[in-house]
Amino acid sequence: MMNKKKLTVSHLYVSYHGTEVLRDINFTIEKGKLIGIIGPNGAGKSTMMKAMLGLIPKDSGSIEFGGSPIREMRKKIAYVPQRSNIDWDFPIVVKDTVLLGTYPKLGLFRRPTKNDKEWALECLAKVGMENFADSQIGELSGGQQQRVFLARSLAQKADLFFLDEPFVGIDVSSEDVIINILKTLRDEGKTVFVVHHDLTKVENYFDDLILINKELIGAGPVNHVFRPELMQAAYKAPLGMLESLGVGI
Repeated sequence: MMNKKKLTVSHLYVSYHGTEVLRDINFTIEKGKLIGIIGPNGAGKSTMMKAMLGLIPKDSGSIEFGGSPIREMRKKIAYVPQRSNIDWDFPIVVKDTVLLGTYPKLGLFRRPTKNDKEWALECLAKVGMENFADSQIGELSGGQQQRVFLARSLAQKADLFFLDEPFVGIDVSSEDVIINILKTLRDEGKTVFVVHHDLTKVENYFDDLILINKELIGAGPVNHVFRPELMQAAYKAPLGMLESLGVGI
């Protein structure tokens, strides 16, 4: 049954030009969780997410959801890349950006229907951006752009959501809107993975954590992973510095 589904990563290895980036990553996450992927800079967080999605090649390993390879359910996966990886000069208006989220389900040679366009505007309203429907995407602030790309992912009606550093360079109000929507998706039974760097927000934002530094340091409920000994193993930081960020307190 759907509520029994789990996402499992087994023996994931990734290397760039012969240099090992990820080593033997293994974890299982139950469906309907909001999961933070954390670790120091250069730990391989974004690389792991891209390898899970098949966006970059892996040396070995498998990624399954409900016992089937994740590649078989691409239409059920929504991905929001880092803002720095997006061409914001591309000439497209906000409503058409969101409408792109309906394309995976359309099939070859089919164009969006009136219902698809209405759904795209509904998704825009969910992120509070309906008044910017006719604006060029490049004219928006960082937080507004991130909201639009979240609306695009909502338009996909996905089961799995992957967001790479969605809170970097955005305003506080946009961050609040985004995390509340992600929590709503979780409550609806969706599974949401977020590459994240702000440790002060971890306990308020996530159900589970995946802590890596080229290899897996810990995976599971926040209170099991967000502990001084595991955080020190990952970040190689003094205990006092970690305590100032709320680790283990």
